Amino acid sequence: MKAKVILNPYSNRWNSKKRWPEAEAALKEAGMDFELAISDHPRHIIELAREAAEQGFSPIIAAGGDGTIGEVVNGLAKASKTENALLGPLGILPLGSANDLVDNLKIPKDLGEAAKVIATGKVKKMDVGCVNGFYFANNSAIGLEPYITLKQEKITRIKGIARYLVAAVQGIWDNPQWNARIEWDDGKYEGPILLVSVGNAPRTGGVFFMAPHADPFDGKLTFVHGYRKTRGQIFKLLPRTMKPGEGSFVEMNGIFEHQSTCVKIHVNRATPAHTDGEIFSTEMQDFEYRIFPGRLQILLP
Repeated sequence: MKAKVILNPYSNRWNSKKRWPEAEAALKEAGMDFELAISDHPRHIIELAREAAEQGFSPIIAAGGDGTIGEVVNGLAKASKTENALLGPLGILPLGSANDLVDNLKIPKDLGEAAKVIATGKVKKMDVGCVNGFYFANNSAIGLEPYITLKQEKITRIKGIARYLVAAVQGIWDNPQWNARIEWDDGKYEGPILLVSVGNAPRTGGVFFMAPHADPFDGKLTFVHGYRKTRGQIFKLLPRTMKPGEGSFVEMNGIFEHQSTCVKIHVNRATPAHTDGEIFSTEMQDFEYRIFPGRLQILLP
């Protein structure tokens, strides 16, 4: 069957558009038969992926970063006849700035090698998360993390991972805080929060392991909530959010990591929220997270 490549030209600040000839050559070298669709406005990727799935293209290939992948997954879900039907197969050409899901899944970032992975056709069934009707492949968050995302979107003179780090410092300096009621499978919490990060996979933002023990194949969401009162206390968290294993920030007092099939959250005042690095709301107070185990067919090494 013919593949459909959905290119997000804006990924990595328009670098994905510049790299498309390289990606196209890699797919042809790998023997792929494909058609190209290029997004030209926000959320257009969702519609392109829905159309591609309904027209029977297989696989559908996300050419971009984590936000591109997330929007393709949402398009596949919109084309699905039931909320539990399998999605995909999905292939990935990593053209983003952080490429978190690619690294989490150990997909090669070299375009030639990534194209070979797609052409080989080895599929594994991966979990996908959903919050308030928005699906995500890698992670979602409310509170400080999307607050920082809004900051980094405004930074134009700094590129790559450095942009995320500068935005993190700016966000921490502002010290936004909320009060929340959180309920999950076997627990609940009510009190102040700085952040709630919900991971299907561990890494986000290029260097941050906000849900360090998340596994996209275990049928569970891994979520972290925590609170720090002062800027100084928050800054002490920052270097430990970059540790994936021993010494992670989830080992610090006041930070809690749980696994659950669902998470319900209410905050006392509106917070921004993102899925796969893309803001889906700048002001929201109620959230309901779910996991769909093994629903996404993804092409892996």
